[in-house]
Amino acid sequence: MAITRDKVLEALGNVLEPDLKKDIVSQNLVEDLVIEGNTISLTVNVTNPALHARKRMEEAVEFALERVLGKNIEVECTVKGMSTAETATRRRILPEVKNIVAVASGKGGVGKSTVTANLAGGLTKAGYKVGIVDADIYGPSMPTMFDVVGERPTMIEVEGEKKMVPVMSYGIQIMSIGFFTEQDNAVVWRGPMASKALTQLFTDTYWGELDYLLIDLPPGTGDIHLSLVQTVPLDGAVIVSTPQEVALADARKGVNMFKLDGIKVPVVGLIENMAWFTPAELPENKYYIFGRDGAKNLAEGMNETFLGHIPLVQSVRESGDVGRPAVFQENTPTANAFDELVRKFVVEVETKKAAKVAEKA
Repeated sequence: MAITRDKVLEALGNVLEPDLKKDIVSQNLVEDLVIEGNTISLTVNVTNPALHARKRMEEAVEFALERVLGKNIEVECTVKGMSTAETATRRRILPEVKNIVAVASGKGGVGKSTVTANLAGGLTKAGYKVGIVDADIYGPSMPTMFDVVGERPTMIEVEGEKKMVPVMSYGIQIMSIGFFTEQDNAVVWRGPMASKALTQLFTDTYWGELDYLLIDLPPGTGDIHLSLVQTVPLDGAVIVSTPQEVALADARKGVNMFKLDGIKVPVVGLIENMAWFTPAELPENKYYIFGRDGAKNLAEGMNETFLGHIPLVQSVRESGDVGRPAVFQENTPTANAFDELVRKFVVEVETKKAAKVAEKA
């Protein structure tokens, strides 16, 4: 039987793109299709650039072609991940959310979740509708930081489908893996399982209209990050670091991760947390325990925006522990620092989006 282009496309029409839930032919995901004798070479685009996802697509393509055309064929299939911009044009996830921004850090312990909580609180104070996805799967902290430990999302029916309704605290909609696990139990999941669970926080949740949806990512630059940033069309990413060199080395990796060809997410800016220590009894004093201006210098060196310094103050930790982010304090240095951070953040998000539109044009 002669192998024709129509036969190949007919066979490939049985292969589904897992995230889009539609076949790869109807979604125009097949490129560079060449047929030479019994050899079929092609390229398939997928929304998830992770190695395990690409491997599964290769196997699915080979299986589909062999089932229709026989096992005597040779298949040369290249699978590549789409950029976030490409993914955004194909997806219809979270259409009512204006801005989706990930908050990341190269390493743990730099206060990424604290910054996320206070950034969300500051945006809410400024009058924006805000949501948080706590994607820090192995250390979810948003339930504690917003005093909603033990609460569970409710259910609602939207256009015939059952959706989860986020937990609300201080006017902020929150979804966290922590709502579905016991607080004292360790989450022991492999990468694919963790990625699937996190995807459901977006796709199975009714968020409604939001101005900002912040994603508190796990620390590091692993497989979960690659899967997650392809799940939704991100408008930008914020990198949090402390000033010392060991944290800055990992922050640099975080910035470079978002610049990868398979991701290409604009970096909104860098935030230097724990920039200095100010004791309550000496409010005018600054002690640079972890070094000075490390993240600021890194941002300038990488030609990225520096969003601001956040001091190491006891009240920030205390506020997080009792479930009321420090940004809600009145006229304190910490609250003022977060308010200024929010102002710069809003400006930079809009600037990055405008630049992205101009680039496409």
